[in-house]
Amino acid sequence: MESQPVQLIIDDALAIVRLDHHETRNALSQSMIQHIGTTLKSCENRNIRAVYITGTGPAFCSGADVKAFADQLETGGPDALSVYIQSLAGALHNEVIIPIRMLDKPVIAAVNGVAAGAGFSLALACDLRIASSSARFLMAYGNIGATADGGSTYLLPRLLGMGKAIELYTASQPIGAEYARELGLVEQVIPSENFERHSLEIAHRLAKNPTLAYGKVKQLLNNSWSQDLESQLKAETNAIGEIAHSADFQEGIKAFTQKRMPWFQGL
Repeated sequence: MESQPVQLIIDDALAIVRLDHHETRNALSQSMIQHIGTTLKSCENRNIRAVYITGTGPAFCSGADVKAFADQLETGGPDALSVYIQSLAGALHNEVIIPIRMLDKPVIAAVNGVAAGAGFSLALACDLRIASSSARFLMAYGNIGATADGGSTYLLPRLLGMGKAIELYTASQPIGAEYARELGLVEQVIPSENFERHSLEIAHRLAKNPTLAYGKVKQLLNNSWSQDLESQLKAETNAIGEIAHSADFQEGIKAFTQKRMPWFQGL
């Protein structure tokens, strides 16, 4: 029986999502995108309080399968290639990128190796990026004369600024994990020999924090790009009024006044 290209493990309140097709360096085929999308739907369960996405083998995700592009071009010409690549990009955007941004809980990209092309974009879509010291990042689109997708033209300039976004798009060689951290592309770099254990420890700690509030702040940040200051302040006022009804906020206040550690439940 053919193995699934995406593995989902629920460990307490953490969903561990593994891209598991190392023969293609976890390339984003139609099947891979569909399986990631289905897995993300499972992560909407309120008992899951954080999501950890990583890859198996030497790559986090190598992006689209360029060999499939070549096949489409050879068999059907540019028109067939155009239809295929638009379908692939549309599926990536609607089934993976938007759902990650809309999940009301933190999503961590644990970049274990190469993140290239749409794999780079996948990491960008996550809320936090933790990189192995052996990780490499490459936009890669320019290397084959392609424009960028996966939300990278939206997310990257907002994360790093326009100049750095253009620099990374035009770069023909990957950047290392430490330089990615210096740029602000990743939040933390962990030695490769301890990467999975330490990155999972970080994810588990995050899943035990006030994830309901995290989800609401994520929504506020997402919406802030299209809001003026007055509208954003109103949204903040409404959100903090709503969170006052949450068990986590009430627990946090009690723990603070009682000088003890809080016990958050994501409620």
